Amino acid sequence: MSIKSLGAKIFAKRIAKQTAKWRDNPIVTQEKVFRQLLEKASATKFGVDHGFDNIKSHEDFVNKVPIRDYEALKPYVEEVVAGKEDILWPGKPVYFAKTSGTTSGAKYIPITDTSIKHQVNASRNAILNYIDETGNADFVTGRMIFLQGSPELTEKNGVKLGRLSGISAHYVPNYLQKNRLPSWETNCIDDWETKVNTIVDETMNEDMTVIAGIPSWVQMYFEKLENKSGKKVGDLFKNFQLFIYGGVNYEPYRAKFEGLIGRKVDSIELFPASEGFFAYQDSQTDKGMLLLLNSGIFYEFVKADEFFEENPKRLTIKDVELNVNYVMIISTDAGLWAYNLGDTIQFISLKPYKVIVSGRIKHFISAFGEHVIAKEVEEAMQLAVKETGASINEFTVAPQITPESNQLPYHEWLVEFEREPSDMDKFVELLDNSLQKQNSYYFDLIDGKVLQTLKVTSIAEGGFNAYMKSIGKLGGQNKIQRLANDRKVADGLSSFSM
Repeated sequence: MSIKSLGAKIFAKRIAKQTAKWRDNPIVTQEKVFRQLLEKASATKFGVDHGFDNIKSHEDFVNKVPIRDYEALKPYVEEVVAGKEDILWPGKPVYFAKTSGTTSGAKYIPITDTSIKHQVNASRNAILNYIDETGNADFVTGRMIFLQGSPELTEKNGVKLGRLSGISAHYVPNYLQKNRLPSWETNCIDDWETKVNTIVDETMNEDMTVIAGIPSWVQMYFEKLENKSGKKVGDLFKNFQLFIYGGVNYEPYRAKFEGLIGRKVDSIELFPASEGFFAYQDSQTDKGMLLLLNSGIFYEFVKADEFFEENPKRLTIKDVELNVNYVMIISTDAGLWAYNLGDTIQFISLKPYKVIVSGRIKHFISAFGEHVIAKEVEEAMQLAVKETGASINEFTVAPQITPESNQLPYHEWLVEFEREPSDMDKFVELLDNSLQKQNSYYFDLIDGKVLQTLKVTSIAEGGFNAYMKSIGKLGGQNKIQRLANDRKVADGLSSFSM
C-alpha cells in the first residue's frame, strides 16, 4: 500500500467520525444551522427587510420569509451583481456561478467563501466515505478525470464569474493535482466535441482509475475511446475502479455503461448544484444519498401536490415522511433564503435522512391530470431495458395532445437505442404497465380510455447530441430534459427520428 493510499484511509476514518456526529443528531444539527444563518445575515439588507432579529422559530421564519424562486429573488441578486455589499450575505460573494435560466436568460448564483468550502468538502467527503466503507484506496495513486466546463473565469464588478464546475476546478487539492486530467489547456476548450476528442488523446494511454461527470457526456467520452482504441474502456483502463456522477439518474444508462466498460465498477452519486451541495451516496449496498445537514444549508420541504396552493405547508426535517414527493426549499450561507431550487426529492430513509431525486417541479407531464414525474418514467425505462435486453443512449417523454385522425391522445417516448429491444411490443407494454402501477392517475386515464397506450418514437444514432448542439447546450453541465408538459423538446427532436 502506498503512503498516499494509507494517508487517504486515515483521513477517511476521521471524516467518517465527524459525519456520524451530525448524521446521528439531525434535528439538533439543522436547528443550529438555522440559528447561525439568521444571526450571520441579520444586518444584511435582506435580513433587515425581513426582520431576522425578531425570528425566534421556524414559524416566524415562514411568516416573514416567503418561498422565492430566482425570479422573485432577482431584485436582491441584481444589487449584489452591481457590486453592492451586505445585501443577501455579509460582504460580497467571491464568485457568481452563471447558469441558464428558463425565463430570465442567464442566472447569477452568489457563492461565498463559506459556501464554496462546503461544496468542496462535500465532494471530497463523498470519496472519503467510499474509502472508509469499502477499504479501497488504491485508486488515489492513479489518474482521475472530471469532465466539466471550462475553468476560465471572467469578472463582474470585482467578483469572479464562471460555471460551477469551472469554479470547482480551482479547488482541487495539491496532492491530487498531479493525478488530475485533462490538462488545463484542454479543459479550457469551449467546443465540447473538440474538447472530448482532445481528452481522448490525452487520456488513452494513461492509468485512469476515477472518472467523473454527467452520465450522458461521459458516455460520449467512452464511445470515442472505444472507437479510437478498439478496446472496451475497462480493458483500456485496467485499474478503472470508480465512476462518480450527478445531474441525472444513472440507472437508465447503467446497462450501456457496463457494456462500454466491459465490467462493473463502483459508482458514487452526487447531488450538487450551483446553489449548494445537498447529498451524496454513502453506501454501495443501500439506495439513496445522505442529506448533508451540516453544510451551511437549512432545508424546508413542501409536498409537491400542494406546492401550487396559495399557502402550502412548509415542513422541516423532523416532519417529513417516507416516499412522499417534496419540493426542496433551501436557505444557505451564500444568501439564498427560502429558495425554491426546483428539484423534487423523496426520502427513502429517516435514520439517517437519505433522499433520491425524483425530478423537477416544473418538469412533469400533467396534460391530462396525471402528474407523471421523472422518477416514474426512469423506473419504467429501467425495467423495460432489463426485461427486453435493450440498451439506450438517451430518452425523453412528452404528451401528444392532438394525434392524427380520431386517435386518443398519448404519451410519446422519444428513445435513442444503442440496442433495440428483442420485442418492441413487449418493451412498450412494460413501459406502460410500469407507469400505470406507479401512478394511479395515469392508470385511471388509460383504464377510462382518456389516453391510449404510450408510443415509442426511435431517434437516430447521435440524434440527442445533435439536438443539444443545435440549441447550444452540448456538453458541460447541460442535460436533456427528461420529460415536459409541452412538446418543445419533442418537436425539436422530430427531425432526428427514424
